[in-house]
Amino acid sequence: MKHQIGVRGREWFRALTGSGTPQSGDPASVLASKASLGSGEALFLCVVPNPESRFPCVRDGQVGLEEAYALASHIRALIAEDEGKPQEEKRPIIAIIDVKSQAYGRREETVGIFLAAATAADAYATARMKGHPVVSLIVGHAFSGGFLTHGYQANRLVAFDDKEVVIHAMHEEAAARITRRSVADLLRLGHEIPPMSYDVHDYAKLGLLYELLHIESPEEPVESDIAKVSQSLVSAIADCANGERDLSNRWKNPQANVMRKAGNAVRERMEQEWLGA
Repeated sequence: MKHQIGVRGREWFRALTGSGTPQSGDPASVLASKASLGSGEALFLCVVPNPESRFPCVRDGQVGLEEAYALASHIRALIAEDEGKPQEEKRPIIAIIDVKSQAYGRREETVGIFLAAATAADAYATARMKGHPVVSLIVGHAFSGGFLTHGYQANRLVAFDDKEVVIHAMHEEAAARITRRSVADLLRLGHEIPPMSYDVHDYAKLGLLYELLHIESPEEPVESDIAKVSQSLVSAIADCANGERDLSNRWKNPQANVMRKAGNAVRERMEQEWLGA
């Protein structure tokens, strides 16, 4: 049975922070809290459904205008608070991911959802480039512009090893309509062509994940799982300190060298032409 989008995000946010309510001034769909992690403190962020939102297209867990700007506001505030500190003292950001997509609505398009989404993505990228370890914990769905807005700019991606975890550019039904295939055909092709797959194991083959983490109870966090997830996040944060601040770790690894040879070859040729490398 498929899980309800956003439920896992809220549960894991509560499990890792001890908080489950939005901060004053935030939309009810954005959870933000500074909480202990390992020996330090981290900023945790999560987008959850808000059935009462004044923007109908975000009521099921999509990332819309208010969500994107609220995320960016919290990240920018942390950057400002830690400005001037040595890298080892810059607090990590943990993005908990269980989002349906970005909000596709007339109001959003009129006001400029693209600008809101870019504002949040830029805040995440800026934090990463300034030395804040940014780790995304994917506990459910990570789809489309929702994931691009909230979490894809992280240094490291940690995902649950669970059939309900799906990371993709497009939902199955929408992809089937566009490609004029049946959902069954798409799923079959996904097993042959990993980038098309909706299976998180195939996503891991692309070299994009830092860790695929098996959890006993992804729906209802238990103490042993919470401890395991916390340790994985601490490990990912430590790994950030040993790597580049850009996202080159996603294509410079053994899995990517096997599964994404063509993409890496194109990147190398473009760098030769553009940068003279």
